[in-house]
Amino acid sequence: MTSFDDVLLLPAYSTVLPKDVSLKTRFTRGINLNIPLVSAAMDTVTESRMAIAMAQNGGIGILHKNMDIAAQAAEVRRVKKFEAGMVKDPITVTPETTVRELISITRANNISGVPVVKDGKVVGIVTGRDTRFETNLEQPVSNIMTGQDRLVTVREGESKENIQALLQKHRIEKVLVVGEHNELKGLITVTDFRKAESYPSSCKDDLGRLRVGAAVGTGVETPSRVEALVEAGVDAIVVDTAHGHSAGVIERVRWVKANYPQVQVIGGNIATGDAALALLDAGADAVKVGIGPGSICTTRIVAGIGMPQISAIDSVANALKDQIPLIADGGIRFSGDMAKAIGAGASTIMVGSLLAGTEEAPGEVEFFQGRYYKAYRGMGSLGAMAGATGSADRYFQDSKAGAEKLVPEGIEGRVPYKGPMGNIVHQMMGGLRSSMGYTGSSVIEDLRQNAKFVKITSAGMSESHVHDVTITKEAPNYRVG
Repeated sequence: MTSFDDVLLLPAYSTVLPKDVSLKTRFTRGINLNIPLVSAAMDTVTESRMAIAMAQNGGIGILHKNMDIAAQAAEVRRVKKFEAGMVKDPITVTPETTVRELISITRANNISGVPVVKDGKVVGIVTGRDTRFETNLEQPVSNIMTGQDRLVTVREGESKENIQALLQKHRIEKVLVVGEHNELKGLITVTDFRKAESYPSSCKDDLGRLRVGAAVGTGVETPSRVEALVEAGVDAIVVDTAHGHSAGVIERVRWVKANYPQVQVIGGNIATGDAALALLDAGADAVKVGIGPGSICTTRIVAGIGMPQISAIDSVANALKDQIPLIADGGIRFSGDMAKAIGAGASTIMVGSLLAGTEEAPGEVEFFQGRYYKAYRGMGSLGAMAGATGSADRYFQDSKAGAEKLVPEGIEGRVPYKGPMGNIVHQMMGGLRSSMGYTGSSVIEDLRQNAKFVKITSAGMSESHVHDVTITKEAPNYRVG
């Protein structure tokens, strides 16, 4: 039985340079990522801000479920609308809508341009420039809108280059997409073009929207939660529990896949090949591997349950035989650990502690003993499990019980503030690229299939770390303790 500190990857003959490798990989049966990184569904790691940043960098974020159904669905919508490509169902008004009503709509939805539609046909558009200095708020928008005679539109399927040229020519920031009979099909904004240019490796769906996943449990409210998430546009549902090889999880995976076949379903967490095959048989599009390896998890100590992470990944990978991808969840401290997890059979890596403390993680920055910190806690901690929307059901406990009745399988703590997560992702992916260069792997699949390990002793691990020197300046990708 082995974990990350028990092994090293062996170098091999290589013609591959780190800068030339491809980090594209499979997240689920139907979703590919541009980097093999997933942010954990933890309430101190992933909400919409982290999910947006993850997708922009080529990975994906999984929204935690420690919030009510409406709030989690709203988080999904924030991600899906942040970079829309073409907004398929934009908010509209009629010519009779008053300017006051229009301003209220734009403020409530944080938008600046609204198509004006009558009897299903586009008759104009009204933007912030039209309302900025308007004082008569009771007049209809038809008085101030850009009408059909000056309206710039494009047909569905128009090329990106032509749309950009049109925006430039007319010095406008929004263009309406219309059908053959002038019916509204969507809205395209220059802001989305700029975002796409800034993040060319973004992970997007077929409509050009950022991808996002969301965690659900197995409780009675799960059907309503899944329905709301799917309606909001979620790409993947993670049936997220501490013990994925249980009847409730397997049946919930089967139910989600049967009722929402268009959505990718992930089951977890597991640590054995038998568990993986059970979830595969239930229709899972990926499985999540890891029981107890996380820095804030105490399951292995409290319950005596788990399996060292490299062995767990290897066991699941051998059972699945590449039928669906597996996500290695937990225990990652360095970028080298990511390479080891992929070498053992993982397609993607889920991380919590490495992203906790970043600017995009939820929570306030705290000043303590001369240094800045952010809170980080396990979803099995008392704080996370308590309350009506807590994570007690993830550990098959009663959320209605008082705190003194809960049996925690995690702790609450703090981690140093790390700044923007993009810097962390850059270092992690840089380390992975180096590993692929050392092993002669030009793509992730090469590393998965061809990696060779050597077992090491504690003395070998001590030799691997910095030794016999006092560190005077911290490296951005190496922190001990």
